[in-house]
Amino acid sequence: MIRHLRTGLMTASILALSSGAAFADYELNILHINDFHSRIESINKYDSTCSTEEEGKSECFGGVARLKVAIDQKRQELTGKNVLLLNGGDNFQGSLFFTTYKGAAEAEFLNLMKFDAMTVGNHEFDEGEDGLITFLDKATFPVLSSNVLAGYKSKLLDRIKPSLVLEVGGQKIGIVGAVTNDTTEISSPGDNVLIGLDVDTITTAVQDLKKQGVDKIIALTHVGYPRDLAVIAKIPDVDVVVGGHSHSLLSNTDEKAEGPYPTMVDNPGGYKVPVVQAGSYSKYLGDLVVNFDDNGVVKSAKGDPILIDSKFKPDEAVLARVKEMAKPIEELKAKIIGKTEAAIDGTRESCRAKECEMGDLVADAMLDRVKGQGVTIAITNGGGLRASIDAGDVSMSEAITVLPFQNTVATFQIKGADISAALENGLSQLEEAGGRFPQVAGMKFSFDKSRPVGSRLSVVEVKEGEAYVPLDAAKTYNVVTNNFMRNGGDGYSIFKTNAENAYDYGPGLETVLADYLTANNPYKPKTDGRITEIAPATPAEPSTQTSTDTAVTTDAKPAATETATPEAKPAAQPAATAENKHVIVKGDTLWDLAKAVYGNGELWKTIADANGNPAPKHLEIGKELTIPAR
Repeated sequence: MIRHLRTGLMTASILALSSGAAFADYELNILHINDFHSRIESINKYDSTCSTEEEGKSECFGGVARLKVAIDQKRQELTGKNVLLLNGGDNFQGSLFFTTYKGAAEAEFLNLMKFDAMTVGNHEFDEGEDGLITFLDKATFPVLSSNVLAGYKSKLLDRIKPSLVLEVGGQKIGIVGAVTNDTTEISSPGDNVLIGLDVDTITTAVQDLKKQGVDKIIALTHVGYPRDLAVIAKIPDVDVVVGGHSHSLLSNTDEKAEGPYPTMVDNPGGYKVPVVQAGSYSKYLGDLVVNFDDNGVVKSAKGDPILIDSKFKPDEAVLARVKEMAKPIEELKAKIIGKTEAAIDGTRESCRAKECEMGDLVADAMLDRVKGQGVTIAITNGGGLRASIDAGDVSMSEAITVLPFQNTVATFQIKGADISAALENGLSQLEEAGGRFPQVAGMKFSFDKSRPVGSRLSVVEVKEGEAYVPLDAAKTYNVVTNNFMRNGGDGYSIFKTNAENAYDYGPGLETVLADYLTANNPYKPKTDGRITEIAPATPAEPSTQTSTDTAVTTDAKPAATETATPEAKPAAQPAATAENKHVIVKGDTLWDLAKAVYGNGELWKTIADANGNPAPKHLEIGKELTIPAR
């Protein structure tokens, strides 16, 4: 049903207008954060804890003392207006405060900011039910999620509601929460908590709100920007989406932004839904203004995130409390474990998409730790790397910020064919920057992200002595990873089902990293080509060169040395066998889409013709394209 008819008030509205009556539009100001990740103290440009020296140079961002001031100032500016403060989840993990206080510190400081509602993030389950209960017992604001389904044995039973109704300026505002569907894979909710399908549970919660007469509904989600665009914003009667999980900075001024703020999405009900997210780590405060008409339909939406930098002077009382709580961990934080000659890149953008400096360092450290046990391969998830490290002295605090999850070293034996399958899993969420992307040591691999999921892996080699040789599918290898992945986390279920002689109780990864930096002091950051992205297949150019590459593809059988001739056939191209859909994200062009889907960018006109011939290099982010079969 068309959205403007959904309330059944159209006739009444017409009658009211005909008699000279009119209603004013309703304006709602939504302030929001997401993916706070225990950044109690301010952070530097590497997302690590900011030093006193950096504070003195006004080079720090966020932290609870600065964030509270920004929120207070914005609320003061909006005195007399309708205001909500929302939290998009993942307040746990990322600093020694969480390691020490297990959620109690985060709850205390978030309480000071007086949030109106928060949705559960996947990391809220990193300490199981008990960790989340600690947080809930202290939180003075509602914590929501429609798809956290607690069983009768769960301590969370009735503690997390699917939705909430708030009265703001005389109007009812419905808020529905949801967490990412793969929470059971990437965190530890336990056997007594099920995670329902976000679309189904949000839809049910929205329908319940409608029955209560609520016509302004916000989806407060922790599912990621791509899914918010493709799915959540298209659920009937959802008016606004305030998101988290993907750490997406949306902005109209920052060139690094993933999309505009807000990103407007067409809902099948015939109206547009604003979608917002505000980066991560307390660096930004989202600031959205939404205007609704009399029937609860969004007429307009505008805003931009506020950078929480040195223009906000930290609240002195909050700073004092932070310092008090930091006393038990100061000695550990201050310990210098080594020095690095240059900054070590551990950014999300790098480590979830390609070989990164921090990935090489951590994988090398893991492999070095267990090499005496005959282990030759290390695989760790890029999503487990949570920060970069700046040049100079490296403290234990920085090591824990990089590896905050208290994961332990896990060793096991597994067949080469299963290693290939594990790497394919690691490459399966490249489009969403999934944390399962594999960082490795003792091996090399190449991949083609334009190929379908499950067939992206190309050449795989493992190190034997000083040389690299093709991976043998039938051979058993000794592998080291972390206990989270070994037990099936991030989709690595094959490690759980097929690993032999597994031991999940090695030292903590942060200790392994610290010891490696101490032993290799000073450390020189590097990447060495162990992970290579290859271009999508294109027709081969005539050549008379002889190939001497004896590496193999993922069937793990040695490839014969071949000679390319002028008659060589073009490489196989991907092809769309049926009509599909694609939601436009930043950087998309019709040429690139055609190249990825059809293997030939020159077929971009096929997509253009099917979509009303949009500007091929200036596509509207969030709009859905029809991708015809070739």
